[in-house]
Order: sequence, then C-alpha cells, then structure tokens
Amino acid sequence: MLSVKSLKGFQYHAFTAFVHVVMPRPTWGSRTFATSGSSIDSSLLKIQRATALKPKPVFDNSLPFGKFFTDHMLEIEWDEKDGFSAPQIVPHHPLSIDAAAPCLHYGVQCFEGMKAYKDKSGVVRLFRPDKNMKRLNDSCQRLSMPMFDGNQFIECLKQFLKVDRDWIPDKDGFSLYIRPTVIATSSSLGVHPAHHALFYVIACPVGPYFKDGFAPVKVLAESKFKRAWPGGTGCNKVGGNYAPGLLPQKMAAQQGYSQVLWLFGEEDYVTEVGSMNFFVFWKRADGKRELITAPLDGTILPGVTRDSILELTREWREFEVSEKTFTMADLINAANEGRVIEIFGAGTAAIVSPINGISYMGKEYAIPCGKDGRAGELSTRLFHELCDIQYGRKQFRDWSVAIH
Repeated sequence: MLSVKSLKGFQYHAFTAFVHVVMPRPTWGSRTFATSGSSIDSSLLKIQRATALKPKPVFDNSLPFGKFFTDHMLEIEWDEKDGFSAPQIVPHHPLSIDAAAPCLHYGVQCFEGMKAYKDKSGVVRLFRPDKNMKRLNDSCQRLSMPMFDGNQFIECLKQFLKVDRDWIPDKDGFSLYIRPTVIATSSSLGVHPAHHALFYVIACPVGPYFKDGFAPVKVLAESKFKRAWPGGTGCNKVGGNYAPGLLPQKMAAQQGYSQVLWLFGEEDYVTEVGSMNFFVFWKRADGKRELITAPLDGTILPGVTRDSILELTREWREFEVSEKTFTMADLINAANEGRVIEIFGAGTAAIVSPINGISYMGKEYAIPCGKDGRAGELSTRLFHELCDIQYGRKQFRDWSVAIH
C-alpha cells in the first residue's frame, strides 16, 4: 500500500496561462465560433431575455439550497475545430445532449462553486472570482478539456449577474450561489479527450448555511474509504470526487455524524472533512499556538476559503500558520493532552463550520468550542471577517469585486 509519506514529493501544479489569439471567426450554424486557438470573447456576448419571469421564493431561513434557479443561464459552446462560440445569456432551460456524451459515461465534467452578494448600497459583489476561474481551468486541463481566458469568463459572468440581479438577496447571510460547469458533449462513446464541450452557468438564491445559529457539529473519521490519492483528481473540482463520498456520508449520518473526516494511508493522515478543507488550531508540544491544514500536495482541493483563511491569519501574525501533513495520532495526542483549541471545516457554502467532536476507531473525542456550545473564538472571528469582506463592509486587498 502506498504510504502517505510519499505525498511530500507531490507538488500542486499551477495553471499555465492560456494564450488568447485573435483571428477571423468563421460561423457554424447560427452560432459564431472563434478559431481553435482562441478563447472566450466577452465582446461577442449575446443576450436573449426570458419573455416570462419565474416567481421568486421568499428570502428567509426556509429557503432551500439549490432548488430555485434564476430566470437565465450563461452558455458557451466549444468545438475542437472552431473553438469557442459567442457567449450567450439565455432563459434557463433543460440541456439537450446526446445519450453518448462523455460527461454521462466517463465523468468528463467539472464545475465551480462561488457566490454573488449585495452590499448595503445594493452593489453586486463577487468574492475572489479569479481564484475560481484558475481552479476551473486547472480542472479542465486535468480532464483534457478546453482551457479559457478567466478574465473573459468573469466579464460574461458579470453580465449574467446584471441580467438576474433581482435574484440576489439583499439580506445579510443570503447570497446567490453560482455554479459554472463544463461538460464534454461529443456524440460518441470512447475514452478520449473531448471533441465538443459546453460551458454553462446556473445560479440559485441561498440563505444562511447555519439555519439555527453558528452551531458546531460532530464528524466521523473514516479509515476504510478514501477521498483522493496521489496522482488522482483530489486537487480538482470534478464530479468523480463527490459521488464516491455519498455512501460513507450516508453511513456516517446513520451513526449520528454530520460529516466524514477523510484520512489517508497507513498512518491515517488527516486530509479534508466532507467537501471542505480541514483546519486545526492547537498548541504544539513546544507550547506555540499553530493553525494547521493539510498541504496542497495534489490530493487536497485548493479551496478559495482555505486560501483566504491562510492569508488572513498570516496577515494577523498572532500565531503560526502551517500547511503540512499531520496524522490522527497527532490530533488525538493533542486532544488528550488538552492542546486542541478548536477545529473547523472551511468552504464556500458554510465559510467556516466548527467541529466539537470526532469519532475515531470506535471512540469519540470531544473538541473544545466556545461559550454555550457555540463556535470557538477563532472560528467566529474568521466567519465574520470573511463575511464583512464578501458583503463589502470591509476592504481587504482586491478580494471583493464590485459589479457596476
């Protein structure tokens, strides 16, 4: 069995910028296509508005995730010969693809998760969209699908949000969840790089992740099932990473746990929790406080929230911030010795999800949290700090992108 110690030799491969070549554009059918060497061109964007608008749900705590979609969607077709089509904003509709499409048979598809917010002045904002575009490009590259100009995609996305801006809640804690997706749509069976692909974006209004307050959860450390492995797609946001986690998640829920804490290797190295990155705030054996999370070794998803937490806490300079491997044995020893301060997951949906208990090998370990069983001090601080930046209440670098 491959030891996790070998993971240290794996390095996360950064995206190499795609060159945008400007050339005359032939046409294919009713759509305009660029040449195969070009990328998305936002100046060609066409808008077809829906003639009948859908009723909007009530923006309160009963709002379900992923059920009510906006009136429109963004679509961009790609063909290996002719390149990208002119981007289109069209009424939200079911997709029509061939039954042989590789996205259905071989998982040739990837996606992103991001949000749009309205600040107190009604200005629509995106949070670090460049990071999502980079990660989507990395996923496309890993699956041999077309890469694209992230800035041009963002410009198309901005126009999409302008068209459907009334779907963006203007209440604190609410946002518009955005799902950019890329699927291979070739009309033939066979495991090979995509000949045709569809880029599309759908969106839905969402409420607070924590409906009843910022409450910690318990998780089950999983040794049998694995989320990712060296050389695989753990660092990419592809559908194949998620479906295999459904059974372990169901088994954990049957035992009363909210998420699975994913482990790897004979040493049970700690990796991620559910579909979130995992953070431990503890005192090391030398007494120094440290915030630690698994490194981007190719098995860990480079979360936008993860990166934001690392940058913020390093800016504070109040404790050490580390990206390095650690095992369940390390975590249990720290818990038994009273050195764990708090633990939390981090991701787009929850931002920060505090954890107050971990079950491992049939034994449950209590994790400290804040007063009255609520989130700890660091979890709470990070949650509010990130929310303030996302909603434009606080400026930090260029993370909050206003759409005018």
